[in-house]
Amino acid sequence: MSNFWNDLTQPIFTLAPMEDVTDTSFREIVERLSDPHILSVLFTEFTSVDGMNHPKGRPRVSERLEVSTTEREILNQKNFKLVAQIWGNKPELFSSVAKIITEEYNFDGIDINMGCPVKNVVKNGCCSALIDQPTLAKEIILATKEATHLPVSVKTRTGIRAHTTEAWIEQVAQTKPAAIILHGRTQRQLSNGLADWEEIAKGARVRDQINPSTRFLGNGDVTSVAHGQELISTYGLDGVMIGRGIFHDPWLFNPSLVTPTIVEKLEQLILHTQIFERNWGGKKNFNILKRFYKIYTNDFPNAAKLRAELMETKCFDDVYKIAQEAMLHLSDLYS
Repeated sequence: MSNFWNDLTQPIFTLAPMEDVTDTSFREIVERLSDPHILSVLFTEFTSVDGMNHPKGRPRVSERLEVSTTEREILNQKNFKLVAQIWGNKPELFSSVAKIITEEYNFDGIDINMGCPVKNVVKNGCCSALIDQPTLAKEIILATKEATHLPVSVKTRTGIRAHTTEAWIEQVAQTKPAAIILHGRTQRQLSNGLADWEEIAKGARVRDQINPSTRFLGNGDVTSVAHGQELISTYGLDGVMIGRGIFHDPWLFNPSLVTPTIVEKLEQLILHTQIFERNWGGKKNFNILKRFYKIYTNDFPNAAKLRAELMETKCFDDVYKIAQEAMLHLSDLYS
């Protein structure tokens, strides 16, 4: 079994899988802006094994595994690794989907979501609910590993209602996954409060004892590469995963760049919109894009007014018109 995780230069930086965020369009934007000597691994949105195994559901669910031609070119050029993340609670379906991903797609690894805290997912016994079902969780990991030659990683949390980090990570580590990514919050916390990096460190020490070859990454509230490097050093980790931090700065994985100008931000907004239109057209809801516009319209005069105008747009052409007009008015003053 090939295992790219073992070949990555440490410290390892990865972009988290995020629902309705890390599709092929947004990943391409991040990949274009990132230094390949810093960012190593990206993940898809999380993909239901039940949906992938359902004849009627698969066409729509499989959109989460789409990789555009232009994204693939960047992945190859910069040697980024792309991992497909899957979720569910039936080992046999994990096995089936792992075979599909291995045979029909071109991913570098498979990640099992055992961390999503959303209530309607958890109540069905999936994702972070598996923390309370360690026997089933181990069956799922082993079934996935047996069905593919790709490295299998696990993204999870420190507990359900309270931290049970050491007992839980011991169970996961016994299956010898290629990597464990531990978010320093319980399921009950959702995204509230601060991530507990002392708990993440406990998980890393359990990994050290049971299977040192498994890469161990921390996740939660990482705001920059420098911050990530400090956490890695302090808590004895191989790397970190960054999620919401990318919303504050899409240039995050390229800290050597000077602060982008207003015009550069708006150019990225337009490019992101163009890539989304090219990839999805009418297949996805246009309004999904609006959560990204907040990334590019901040920290400059009249940004709030421009942001409000973009929130009222109804189509791609509206966005292009508003952004281009803003660039004409701002370029001379602030570029």
